[in-house]
Parts: sequence; structure tokens; C-alpha cells
Amino acid sequence: MKKIKSFMAIMVAAVTLVLGMNSCSSDSGDESEAAVANLVAGTYMGTEVLTVMGEVDESTETLIFAKTSDTSVEVTLPKYGEGMMTIPALSVKGIMLTKIGDTISGKLDKYEGTTDNGKTYVISDIVVLFNDKNVVMTFKMKYGSMPFDFVGRFTGTKK
Repeated sequence: MKKIKSFMAIMVAAVTLVLGMNSCSSDSGDESEAAVANLVAGTYMGTEVLTVMGEVDESTETLIFAKTSDTSVEVTLPKYGEGMMTIPALSVKGIMLTKIGDTISGKLDKYEGTTDNGKTYVISDIVVLFNDKNVVMTFKMKYGSMPFDFVGRFTGTKK
């Protein structure tokens, strides 16, 4: 009987140790993953350059990258143009992040959305690079029935 009790005590200790190690390793991974989105979430001020049909327009803009999960962010591109030629602010959701060294990068092949006025838009070829307090984001944008893509590049610094 003593041998059975000793054996059971050893088994309980072994199971407790294994479960304890597994929970520690998954907690560490969760903290690491959460840190990726937390590290880049924030407000960035900088320059946006949009090119369409060879015409280049440069403006000072503010982009806000918001954490949507432990490893993803969303951003809203600012409105562009004036009057009847205005493109409203356009949201881009689901930019997945990875971290290698000091650089956090995000990529999304395509995001499709609809504005409040019912027009569709497509933001594609999205690449975002965060390093220290700086961000560079490149993308293509097609709004409504416009025949040409806008090619965009935002370069900014975190406030």
C-alpha cells in the first residue's frame, strides 16, 4: 500500500511539473505576441505621397495604427482630394505582424471595404515596416469606379 501511495505521489508531482512547464511556456509566448502589436500601436505623423497616372501629390498626414489582436493592427488612410473628387478616409483591417530583430513588419495582400456612402474600395499590396519609432507603409488603392490605382507611401514617426 505504501508503494502505491508513493507511486501516486510521484505521478501527481510529475503531472503537476509538466502542466506547470506548459503553462509557463504558453504564457511567455502570449506576452511576446502581445508585445508585437503593443509596440507599434499609436499615432504616427509624417509624409504621405500618392501617385496616380504619373502625378505626384505629397501631404503631411497622421496615421493611427490600432491593435486589433495580439499580432495584428488596423489603420485608416486619411481622406484625399476636395469637392466632388474627395476620397473619404479608408480603413484597412487585419494587417498581420511579425518581429525579426528590431524590425516589426506587416503585410496584407488585399483588403476590400465599403464606405458610408456605399462606394467600394480595394487597398492592396500593403507592406508596413516599423523600426524604433519610425514606420514606412506602402500600398495601392482603388476607390469606386476610378479607372486607375493610386500608389501610396507613408513615412512617419511615432508621437
